Amino acid sequence: MSAALSDSLKSLLDDKVFIVVGTVQPDGSPQMSPVWVKRDGDDLLFSTTVDRRKEKNLRRDPRVTVVVMDPSNPYAYAEIRGTAEVTTEGGRELIDELSRKYTGKDYADFNPASKDDAERVVVRITPQKVVGRV
Repeated sequence: MSAALSDSLKSLLDDKVFIVVGTVQPDGSPQMSPVWVKRDGDDLLFSTTVDRRKEKNLRRDPRVTVVVMDPSNPYAYAEIRGTAEVTTEGGRELIDELSRKYTGKDYADFNPASKDDAERVVVRITPQKVVGRV
């Protein structure tokens, strides 16, 4: 069963806020990564590449936790627990969209070294529980 995001949390996620994504390592330990985010309804989308640890972790175990903090009020935060789906479809388009949101440039212009990146993927997180105060 999916959980709904509050209007204030949606508004925060629509801004240039970074999220921290937590995945489960093969040995059960946590792995955390700050990433850019886009919201699609109540789902969260971020981009990574097929060779990254978080991508490998999510393909093996789709459980995920996201922490988002309001930069203007660090006491306002949310933890979003859910499951992730990973697909290569739309990977390049999403990283360009996110780069324009956060930097005002296409990703290749922001990060010229990205031409050597592995294949891009879209990670879609469906919230199952939201805790915190945003």
